Amino acid sequence: MRKWNFCAGPAAISEDVLQEVKSELLEFKNSGASVMEISHRSEVYSSVAREAKSDLIEILNIPDNYEVLFLQGGATHQFSMVPYNFGHNTKEADYILSGTWSKKAIAEASKIIKVNTIATSEGKSFSYAPDYKDWSISDNAAYVHYCPNETIQGVAYHEIPNINKPLIADASSVILSEPLDVNKFSLIYAGAQKNIGPAGLTIVIIDRDFMEYGNPNIPNILKYSEHSLSESMLNTPPTFAWYMAGKVFKWIKDSGGLDYFKTQNHKKASKLYEFIDNSSFYSNNVDSVNRSIMNVPFLLANDDLDKTFLSEAEDNELLNLKGHRSVGGMRASIYNAMPLEGVEELIKFMEHFESSYG
Repeated sequence: MRKWNFCAGPAAISEDVLQEVKSELLEFKNSGASVMEISHRSEVYSSVAREAKSDLIEILNIPDNYEVLFLQGGATHQFSMVPYNFGHNTKEADYILSGTWSKKAIAEASKIIKVNTIATSEGKSFSYAPDYKDWSISDNAAYVHYCPNETIQGVAYHEIPNINKPLIADASSVILSEPLDVNKFSLIYAGAQKNIGPAGLTIVIIDRDFMEYGNPNIPNILKYSEHSLSESMLNTPPTFAWYMAGKVFKWIKDSGGLDYFKTQNHKKASKLYEFIDNSSFYSNNVDSVNRSIMNVPFLLANDDLDKTFLSEAEDNELLNLKGHRSVGGMRASIYNAMPLEGVEELIKFMEHFESSYG
């Protein structure tokens, strides 16, 4: 029997999806080969790619004036692709520093353009997300970049910033967890290994008009426009990850779409936060208005018990609860594929552990 996997990424994938993939692994649709073994240029695979793209557009209600790209390199590659494409005109951009991943994005962009860090919560250990109403946006900024959900600190924006500059988001750990108004963004990027599928794939959703502002003097592999012209097949794409993402998109649709997952995800997170808040043994130090629905970090009152907690959790079939090494403590990542039952089992264990050691 599979255990409850709270890994932040690569994260749990629906068992329904995995069973379907298993049934197709040796031979895909009478092709005589696995989907991993057929050409990305073949009609068999092209239909897989087209259908996955179409389903994602349907799930997120992506308008026609946006392109959807399936790329390699992870969100980390986007940290440099974004400034290479759009920083050349004004040679500067505004960034919000709200956690580890936005900090990494800033570090990479700073090698290419001037970065204005216009808001930061680093001084308070990333325990909140700076309110966009307080952002002092630079006149000369080519775009504004932020991370709606910081996976490591468990800090999130629950409202899309309303600004008068192109808005770019690293939505890796929150995309597909609930409906999203794509119209409010010039570019959204997301690594797949949270709510989309296995690692190795990155989704980019980009306004076509904005894409035309891309720097013409960079290598083709870095140009969004070139990837668009080649239908995300400028080079050999991550075919298996793309195929699996398509399976996940079907599962999301069959489950009831993003409205269903929004309800489920908020229910899971609310239950877990409520338990933590009512305990003197566990704590979460993120401002309540900025708590992540996807990643719930928590501390034990006595960190000497951390190793014991993790060991006993694993004995109880609760996996990957160790917090990121940079912040310590625990973290439960509760993406779409984690059912409510898994969160309830975690709470039961936490309750038992507190009664034993508290």
